[in-house]
Amino acid sequence: MLKKQLEGIVGEKNVSTRASELYCYSFDGSQVKGKPDAVVRPQDAGQVAAVVSLAGELGLPVVARGAGSGLCGGAVPVNGGIVLDMSSMNQIIDIDIDNLQVTVEPGVVHEKLNQALSSYGFFFPPDPGSTAMCTIGGLIANNGSGMRSVKYGTTRNYVLDLEVVMADGKIVRTGSRTLKTASGYDLTDLMIGSEGTLGIITQAVLRMHPLPRARSVILASFDNTALAGKTVIKILSAGIIPSACEILDSTAIETVRRYDPTVELPDAEAILLIEVDGMKNAVKEEADTVGNVCSELASAIKVASNADESARLWNARRLVGAAISRIDPKRTRVYVGEDIGVPIKELPGMLEYVRSLSEEFEIPIMTYGHIGDGNLHTGMTIDMLDKNAMERVNTVADRIYRRVIGVGGTVSAEHGVGKARESYMELEHPTSMYVMRQIKKALDPQGILNPGKMGL
Repeated sequence: MLKKQLEGIVGEKNVSTRASELYCYSFDGSQVKGKPDAVVRPQDAGQVAAVVSLAGELGLPVVARGAGSGLCGGAVPVNGGIVLDMSSMNQIIDIDIDNLQVTVEPGVVHEKLNQALSSYGFFFPPDPGSTAMCTIGGLIANNGSGMRSVKYGTTRNYVLDLEVVMADGKIVRTGSRTLKTASGYDLTDLMIGSEGTLGIITQAVLRMHPLPRARSVILASFDNTALAGKTVIKILSAGIIPSACEILDSTAIETVRRYDPTVELPDAEAILLIEVDGMKNAVKEEADTVGNVCSELASAIKVASNADESARLWNARRLVGAAISRIDPKRTRVYVGEDIGVPIKELPGMLEYVRSLSEEFEIPIMTYGHIGDGNLHTGMTIDMLDKNAMERVNTVADRIYRRVIGVGGTVSAEHGVGKARESYMELEHPTSMYVMRQIKKALDPQGILNPGKMGL
């Protein structure tokens, strides 16, 4: 009955209920699992609205899904229901150079958007490691960011207006096509990072930024991770805001080497990849300043000789998380405790604490990530045949999360809360969770939009 009703909205070819296809939508990159009752591939906002209206009548959950590249179970239908596969809505509708904005559907892949904008001399600055696969809708729903958020900010800083299907099936516009507005509640900001629990994004108007004229990448080596953390503080305190500032510990360095032997990385306990960008003369001056600051604590400093070398470093960095399995094929990456954010001054202590946990529990922890804005990825791997391994990993993750919250940090800086981290929401937001729940109840009284997520 449900299948026929859905086919009446989107057509027979755009509805799946076969067990093999439902399985493909039962997980993402995390350990969270949940099988849907049906998968629907809408072609426009009207179809999304009609499906949501039907779900409301039937009391069925609706979960929006982009590329399925999430790492927290955000797009996993933990309560069953309908999965809306938004990947067919993948058109770049308008590139408006005069107004510095681009209008896209949610299924547009991040990398393809920037390829389209580059021919005009512009780019969309948020730069996730999953650029080749993640969609703009998913990026907005999780307020994703990536490597260039130090200077350019997160996705939140670039969304001007959204078209959203609400829980009652109504289609609303949340913002304005102006570069700033002070009119009414900021509903656009409310939707960003809400992980599909308040509405389903069907279109977005994004602000774009001119491509920098020049870039320079500095590679600094350190004898321990804490020294790298202290150097980041010194760089920022010197008044330099790099466009990217990434850390790779010794395990991450080995991973990069195995993934791409042509990338020459030094033997070090940690390295920083620091990029400065802008006008050519300014970039030279800032790169020199960064080098001088790093020399106080670094064991070695190298400047990428050309654009090709810089590109190889960044390409290797993007895939370091997925490539960790190259270290030991018997071990599997598990995504828990892996997207923390701390105040900048807490970085050295946090890096030392993670290393101590790795030694105490005898679990390899590869630390890498966007250290320039306090965002660290602590990648753990386990032997899935070890019955006690997952319990130890969860204990380590719990220690990490509690330490992070204790120093004023967050359990998710860019990957989202989803199901994987929802049990820490009360601890991180002790005075505001009730407000979030009131908002959820007001906008989705039946609780059909992505239920079971974010502790709501």
